[in-house]
Amino acid sequence: MESILTTAADLNAALAAGAYPDGGPVRVLDVRWRLDRPDGRPDYRAGHVPGAQYVALDHDLAAHGAPTEGRHPLPSVHDLQATARRWGIDPGDTVVVYDDANNMASARAWWLLRYAGLADVRLLDGALRAWTDAGYEQEEGDAAAPAPGTVELVYGALPALELDDVAGFAAEGLLLDARAAERYRGETEPIDPRAGHVPGAVSAPTTENVGDDGRFRSPEELRSRFRMLGAEDGMSVGVYCGSGVTAAHQAVALTLAGFEPRLYAGSWSQWSNHPELPVATGPAPR
Repeated sequence: MESILTTAADLNAALAAGAYPDGGPVRVLDVRWRLDRPDGRPDYRAGHVPGAQYVALDHDLAAHGAPTEGRHPLPSVHDLQATARRWGIDPGDTVVVYDDANNMASARAWWLLRYAGLADVRLLDGALRAWTDAGYEQEEGDAAAPAPGTVELVYGALPALELDDVAGFAAEGLLLDARAAERYRGETEPIDPRAGHVPGAVSAPTTENVGDDGRFRSPEELRSRFRMLGAEDGMSVGVYCGSGVTAAHQAVALTLAGFEPRLYAGSWSQWSNHPELPVATGPAPR
């Protein structure tokens, strides 16, 4: 679990050495994306970790299909493999991902690459702010394109939930809703067709996973948080959000806390586009 996160100091040392002492050659990915500003390239070009390749979440980490598939369905593994090779990723590389929003977006890259079989993917704890606060150099413009990589990807290395699994999982286990509490309660819904939550899901806003400095809370703090929400030792915990992006952040936090997360990538954007599926509102799971 320790290798899920990296500090700015350790990343800087690994870039200087070309590899982590406990890992392989370093590839860095800048995953700047926000719901209200999905194109993060202008910010990336203004300054990024040296050598970091820009990742367009909407295109590189998602497919585009019918609304019933959700807003960010997973890309085909063939497409993701081609993209990862464009980033220069080879077998055995250590991939470090970050964004400028407490890793809420870059966690999608962490989960997706791990799901596709990459063994060593790490988040820059504290995101870009940790790098700049440490006073490390930034690079402007676009980083030089690396030589094409040779990585081979296969989906299924992490547990996941499909649409048909969700209702039963919520009834029998613990399903966490990582969105803001007001969206969970159904008081507001800024983007998806129906407001509320999956019946049986428990509200667990992703923002509570980090402290004021944007770094993940300690494994002990996270474990206490999830136990208060109903997680038990040895339990597989399901998680969803609006479109499968910040749910990955929750998956990171659950993994740090010692639980086995099962991410529902379609998330609320898929569930709410199926009118035959039930919706609950209010503060209670049902």
